Amino acid sequence: MVASAPEKLVGKPIKRREDPRLITGAGVFIDDVRLPGLAHMAVLRSPYAHARIVSINADAARAMPGVLGVFTGEDIKHINPLPCAWQAPGVENKVNTPRLLALDEVHQVGDPVAVVVTESPYQAKDALAAIEVDYEELPAVVGARKATTPGAPQLHENAPSNIVFRWSCGQDADQVDAALAASEVQVRERIGNQQLIPTAIEPRGSIGRYDPGTGEYTLWATSQAPHVHRLLTAAFVLGVPEQKIRVIAPDVGGGFGSKIYLYFDMPLVLWLSEQLGGRPVKFFEDRSENFLHTSHGRGHDSDVAIGATKDGKITALRVDTFANLGGYLSTIAPGTPSTLYGRMVAGCYKIPNIHVGITGVYTNTAMVDAYRGAGRTEASYMIERVVDLVANATGVDPAEVRRLNFVQPEDFPFDNGLGGLPYDSGDYEKALNRALEMVGYEDLRREQAERRENGDRKMLGIGLSSFVEACGLGPSQYMGREGWAAGLWESANVRIHLTGKVVVTTGSLPHGQGHETTFSQLVADELGVPFEDIQVKHSDTQGTPFGYGSYGSRSLAVGGTAIYKSVAKVREKAMQLAAHLLEAAPEDIVYENGGAYVKGSPESGKTIQELAGAAHVGYDLPAGMEPTLEATTFYDPPSFTFPFGTHICVVEVDRDTGDTEVKRYVAVDDVGNVVNPLIVDGQLHGGITQGLGQALYEGVVYAEKGEMLTGSLNDYAIVRASMAPMFELENTVTPTSVNPLGARGVGEAGAIASTPAVANAVIDAVSHLGIRNMDMPLTPERVWRSMAANT
Repeated sequence: MVASAPEKLVGKPIKRREDPRLITGAGVFIDDVRLPGLAHMAVLRSPYAHARIVSINADAARAMPGVLGVFTGEDIKHINPLPCAWQAPGVENKVNTPRLLALDEVHQVGDPVAVVVTESPYQAKDALAAIEVDYEELPAVVGARKATTPGAPQLHENAPSNIVFRWSCGQDADQVDAALAASEVQVRERIGNQQLIPTAIEPRGSIGRYDPGTGEYTLWATSQAPHVHRLLTAAFVLGVPEQKIRVIAPDVGGGFGSKIYLYFDMPLVLWLSEQLGGRPVKFFEDRSENFLHTSHGRGHDSDVAIGATKDGKITALRVDTFANLGGYLSTIAPGTPSTLYGRMVAGCYKIPNIHVGITGVYTNTAMVDAYRGAGRTEASYMIERVVDLVANATGVDPAEVRRLNFVQPEDFPFDNGLGGLPYDSGDYEKALNRALEMVGYEDLRREQAERRENGDRKMLGIGLSSFVEACGLGPSQYMGREGWAAGLWESANVRIHLTGKVVVTTGSLPHGQGHETTFSQLVADELGVPFEDIQVKHSDTQGTPFGYGSYGSRSLAVGGTAIYKSVAKVREKAMQLAAHLLEAAPEDIVYENGGAYVKGSPESGKTIQELAGAAHVGYDLPAGMEPTLEATTFYDPPSFTFPFGTHICVVEVDRDTGDTEVKRYVAVDDVGNVVNPLIVDGQLHGGITQGLGQALYEGVVYAEKGEMLTGSLNDYAIVRASMAPMFELENTVTPTSVNPLGARGVGEAGAIASTPAVANAVIDAVSHLGIRNMDMPLTPERVWRSMAANT
């Protein structure tokens, strides 16, 4: 008998089922993994940003107690460098990737030069101090624009002027220049987007173990993409069969993109374990190492030329960006400023003449790759500053400039002219109008005018940010054209055991997002089984189907859709079995409320648990039906999804000190259909806070010779809870047609929208003083100096 309708869980704010073990110390992170005979690897790093390695003497270190081995680049020069899996499409890329240990030359402070393996981590530190390295220091360069100038220090022989690639999209530059020249209003500006350190709560680490009996390797790693890391390590670095490597990602304490990439330690700990006859080898970086060497984000320096009409209509836009990629190319570094940034610079606006040019550049800094929002964040900041510059130049209210230039609902699907996939759907003005209403925009503008007239010390600023992002990465065919060296589908297996319990295995994996909860809600509703009867497994290449991992806000839109389709296959098989057992035609079977029955006779149906039992024992199956209720799906989406929204930030800036206080923050997002509002709000809270940090506090600073001056949390300011306001969140719902869930994705939206909202607010607060732009972070000193220069 089929049960009555269970409570629907999709759309409910269910608390995350993962949290009790994580907040009570029962989680297992990389530093919690304990293996018999575990040895410890420590890294000797270059103190120079650019130098030639003349000699290394490790004799004293090798003779120290507890030292199992000391290895340099010469010892492992037969091992391949790390791969670059995403290059800028359609142009030559001058590729230089890091070796596992530097050979002959170093190109950033923190470059790994040698490693020691010891019985204890304390012995490792002592042994490092005993290694003598003779360096010949070379000139260094840390600014991307400066690195391309004549006479700048050269990092790599195959990259003249340190240029990795020159790439462009949009209309021909000459055509756009002509449109600019003909525009009624012309604005030129230099806009920066500073280099950032992802600063996940857990730094990176890895443990490698080799089994001499089977020739198999196991790698535990802080990974956002364990299947990809297995593939790259096996096929491109160590040259061993892929099936001989197992990668496990235990609980991961945040990633924000920085744990997508393959790092030197991952293959190295496997090789070292083999050299030690199978003893497992562990590496875990400290915070200083994390800051120095784990990939950074952002790092753009752009020249912008804008054309507009006197009433605020944007007629032309040319953007020329120098993108810092660091001393070497990280795993997907060139694809971030090209495909993910360049093709999204138009934002949610119709711009008839647009050209974006990108110059990717080597410098003597940490590698720079994707960081939360990856390219889309930089694009959103660029276009939202452009819109405010147009408002400043024309005197038209910033909200009206946005309305005037928005893509309209009837324009979809919309091609923004930059060569990317068309935007699927949206109603940008609806989100803007609701945000303006929530914040009381007209009243705030009146209050701002009154404060200015009275010369108030606390100057009011209102910053708008209307955004669209490309998410749900992504269609394999398109990404292949864009230079991505693999697919981007996602996988899922759904299995109902004989006892009726459900196990979902997925190639997507969490590092703080709540996958186990969200996916269980989805499966519970589609199968009609209790939430508690569902287990979600992930993060182990041995037990899950191949998947490309979690990043680009793709887990629900792509990974969740794979689960949804697998559930549909299981349900269809269950209905066929029910038709057989109930002696009915398949077309007469209805599946609902966790069971199947003949139309009109729910009282005589079969529950999914009964059907699972029948499918497993196999006593009475239709001809040709295989036992069990189980299905696997590999889902390749037809396009990106495109979340959108409007965020508004209200600040007060102290005229005497330049200090900024965020007074209110309103956000109206459209992420399509929502599975768990509580998790969506949490993602927005975190993303908004990170973006606020970039706008006001964060920024990597290097000295001229390449030493990092912000190499610890004493010097690199990240946002504390006390620095963030209460967030006022609402949403509109425009389901996407790209996937059957109607879900657009939310993981990066807050970070994409908030940086320009906060920066625009601060600049708006001081705009009446003649200030139209400032570089981030907008620290009190920087704001004060800008005001002083304009008085």
